[in-house]
Amino acid sequence: MINEDALKQRIQRWIVCGSVAIMAGKFLAFWLTNSVGILTDAVESIVNVTAGFISLYSLYLAAKPKDAGHPFGHGKVELISASIEGLLIIIAGGVIIFEGVRRLFEPAEIAKLDIGIIVVAAAGAMNYLMGWYSIRMGRRYNSIALIAGGKHLQSDTYSTIGLAIGLILLYITRIGWIDSALALIFGAIIILTGISILRRTVADLMDEADKQYLEKMLETISENQRPDWIDIHNLKMIKYGRGFFIDCDLTLPWYYNIEQGHEACEALRRAIEKGFSDRITLSVHSDSCKEKHCEHCRVADCPYRQQPFTTPLVYTLNELTQTDEQRNE
Repeated sequence: MINEDALKQRIQRWIVCGSVAIMAGKFLAFWLTNSVGILTDAVESIVNVTAGFISLYSLYLAAKPKDAGHPFGHGKVELISASIEGLLIIIAGGVIIFEGVRRLFEPAEIAKLDIGIIVVAAAGAMNYLMGWYSIRMGRRYNSIALIAGGKHLQSDTYSTIGLAIGLILLYITRIGWIDSALALIFGAIIILTGISILRRTVADLMDEADKQYLEKMLETISENQRPDWIDIHNLKMIKYGRGFFIDCDLTLPWYYNIEQGHEACEALRRAIEKGFSDRITLSVHSDSCKEKHCEHCRVADCPYRQQPFTTPLVYTLNELTQTDEQRNE
């Protein structure tokens, strides 16, 4: 059986090694060319490497089991890692813009641009491949750190493509301010990338409801619904790394004994695991049915039915997440 946590750490180690090699190549290109445009790429590589080490450490912490001090596990450290990465990206973008403005007023001689263009293009291709692989593995194993790192690497690639085009234009025209303009443009792009990562991670740290996961939950419950699950509501989901913590209210026949109620709740847990892997912690509050539920209740042999069955309850996202108070308003 695959140890997914160890696999994620191994993936991140390879990405860090690749980022170090790319950073060395970019700084060599800057040393050869003295181009501030190439410096923008080199400075962002420092961020890539730093963020890569932070992500690797966060994956190590996230893999640790629950303990007395962390009863919900360590999964949220991946969000902290992604937040730090976003901040570092914004700082790098600010440094690049500052250097670009300075070079507008203090131009520097640029040389060996042909070598610089080749190095930048090769580094961009490597970044894209590493980013694609990191995102692919992150989605497969529900790792926010791998996905955030992969998107960062790919955004670096897109800026590198524009940078290479600009360097080619500079090589042909020899117009010095083009180099500074490239630094300003791509510094701004880098800052926007950092802001985007921060917005996503802050939303997750604040446990903002994720519509994508809620819709998947709605689909899972609808496909596996049992007759004695008379109603499910007040559902809440929180994601910690790969794990999900789910809380909901389940309405059951009022005459069920403890064993029957427990079995119905376990059936709900097993159904949810089909859609969300086995890394879930499910807390269910069981409610007893009332006369108002009879028209939607599919328990065929209920000896206490007060109203005839008319139509089954069709869940919607709103119905699934509403509280009792909201329903009674």
